[in-house]
Amino acid sequence: MLFGCRFLVLMAVVSSLGCIGFPTTPEWHRALDRHTDQLGYRNWIVVAEASFPAQSRPGIHQVNAAVDIPEALDYVLGSLEQKENVRPRLYVPRELRSVENDYAPGIDYFRKRLENSLHGYEPTELEQQSLLTLLEDANRSFDVLVIRTTTPLPYSSVFIELQPGYWDADAENRLREKIDREHTEKNVRGR
Repeated sequence: MLFGCRFLVLMAVVSSLGCIGFPTTPEWHRALDRHTDQLGYRNWIVVAEASFPAQSRPGIHQVNAAVDIPEALDYVLGSLEQKENVRPRLYVPRELRSVENDYAPGIDYFRKRLENSLHGYEPTELEQQSLLTLLEDANRSFDVLVIRTTTPLPYSSVFIELQPGYWDADAENRLREKIDREHTEKNVRGR
């Protein structure tokens, strides 16, 4: 009996310790990994500021991340770089470069950290309203994953449009030019 009680006490102590010392994967990492396995060309990922509006449309999946945008973006880009089927095309709100530290304390430091987390990608700047319109248009046919972070700064969200990982704009242009040439040659011969 005494052995049984000691065993139960020992088991209770071990159970209460749980996985101390073992890192756990945050839920937003698991959600991103789940979604990026399914996302492809023309899908979007938004690494969003804390006040980014919740979306109610089907096809928009939102997950909260208890980290700031630079940390989340670094993880997202690292994850996408492991995929062969897609590559990211980044957009940032044009307003971000004009926001002053006097009105949004910490924005200067944020911009420096954001630059370091871009993995060398050159983001395209568009007005935030244009980015939201692109996102809304894309969501009519394609999925969007929104990762809402803890960053409390205006115009700090990063929008990622997924492009084919094995086909780029140059390859597409060459293909279109070849098709146009073939079409023109066919029409000239047919006369």
